[in-house]
Amino acid sequence: MVLSNISAERYWDIRKPIPPIQINTNINIIGMEKKQDDTLEVPYVLSIAYNPSIAQITIKGNAYVNGEKNEIDKVIKDYEQKKPPAQMIIQSISNVVFIESVSISRTLNIPPPIPLPQIPEADTKLPNIKPQGRDYSF
Repeated sequence: MVLSNISAERYWDIRKPIPPIQINTNINIIGMEKKQDDTLEVPYVLSIAYNPSIAQITIKGNAYVNGEKNEIDKVIKDYEQKKPPAQMIIQSISNVVFIESVSISRTLNIPPPIPLPQIPEADTKLPNIKPQGRDYSF
């Protein structure tokens, strides 16, 4: 995975609190090219837009896919038939670019483009529900 271009800009005044936002992310596979060594080069673009427009992030790059010849041939054939890209390719690209986008969002002091885990408040009691199935308690 190689990043070739990173563009990010904060539009919201740093002195103003950030309002409730909606974050839209979009990963586009621009093409797919089989190389002579039976690998694939997959150029992609990640676009992250905040609504209201507090910032934008764009990451461009290329993923390089190795595999068995028959798997590579199937992926390229599916692409030529306008089928969705293999889930493995999308997931691999997502893993890299979203980690990079979190770092960028921290630099710009904007909310990260992925939801952070929610930790319940300490005074909130969880219901005492026994799991279904066999009870192995004594």
